[in-house]
Parts: sequence; structure tokens; C-alpha cells
Amino acid sequence: MIEKINPKDYIITRKRKLYKFALFHNSEICYEFSQWDNTQNVNNLEIGAGTGLFSEERAKMKPGECFLAVDVKGDRLIQGARKAELDNLDNIKFLRARGDQLTEVVKENSLNSLWITFPDPYPRKRNSGRRLTHPTFLKKYAKLIKKEGGALYFKTDATELFKWSLEQLVNEGWNIEELSFDLHESDLLDEYKVMTTYEKRFVQEGLKINFVKATHK
Repeated sequence: MIEKINPKDYIITRKRKLYKFALFHNSEICYEFSQWDNTQNVNNLEIGAGTGLFSEERAKMKPGECFLAVDVKGDRLIQGARKAELDNLDNIKFLRARGDQLTEVVKENSLNSLWITFPDPYPRKRNSGRRLTHPTFLKKYAKLIKKEGGALYFKTDATELFKWSLEQLVNEGWNIEELSFDLHESDLLDEYKVMTTYEKRFVQEGLKINFVKATHK
């Protein structure tokens, strides 16, 4: 059991990360990987969730489903967690974990949706294995997403990463169901156009958002 931390001990600006760390550990809907019970019901997962505000907004839209926002940085996730608490949401949780730990986080064939939102593109070829759309990760996702009715969703402003990711999806046997190189000017569902924190900034800067929905049998 992790000892409770008083956020008021970390109000000084230069210790802002420690302040957010304290808030994360005091929240009842935030978890470290070592605390997580993988028997918990999760229908929708976002990996690389950042602030978690995207999943928080989707959880409000679908109160009958359970959401989990996953990121390696708890000081980011606390933003979504605090908003979820203010909105009195009881269908979302926030987890500090890595992408390679997902098979220990949720059960196989359990997810309606798995979202990858604006991950680090790792542009250098030698770092391609760290991309969240690398075949190593795609194989893990295929085990977790429901065979019937489940899908992988990916959006990014990084066009080269997106094109590379499409190649990996096809090579790994995924079916491209929906595709756009300019999501917010497309006729695709408004649900897809709920914006992450980064996405709002990118759209304001005039960048186009790439989007794909893929399924795996």
C-alpha cells in the first residue's frame, strides 16, 4: 500500500511535478501498475493518453461503458482524473503503465476500442521498435481487442508515422475500416473528432489530423 502524500507540501512552482505526483497518488481513480487489478472491467482503453482528457470526454459520452486511460507519466494523467472527479464520473480510471504491459492490464478479447492518440513518432529508424504502432505492439493489441465488434483507432499529426503505421497494420493482417488524412474535414463520426490536449493545439496551428480505424480477425 502506497502512503498518502499531502499535495500541499508541493505547492512551490519548481516542484510542480512533485505536486501533481502527490495528487495522482491521492486520487482513488489513479493507479500505479503494481496496484492495478487486471480483473477489473475495461471496455475502452487509450494508450499514450497524456492528460487523459480525451478518454474523460468519451467516458461522459458513454456512461454505460468503462474506460481506462494509460500513460507512463502520472503528472499528466492527473489532469483528466481531476476533471473526472469534478464531473462525478464513475466509469473511468487512470493507470501509469507502459505499452508493453497492456497484456497484464486487461483481459484478452475484452476491448471494444483501443485508442492510440498522438504518440511520440520516434522518427529515427533505430528507435522504430518504440513506436506504439510497431508490429510488436500490434500483436499485443490484436489479443486484447474483441474479435467481434472491437477495433483499434489511431490518430496523429505526424504524417510519415501515419503512413508507416498503415503499412504495419496491413502487414500484420489488420483490416482498414475507416481512413482520413484530414479527420476534422471528413464526414466521419463526431465521436472520432473529440480532441486530445495536443490535438486542440495542432488544429489551431492548422495541422491536419490523420485517422484510421482498423480491425483484426
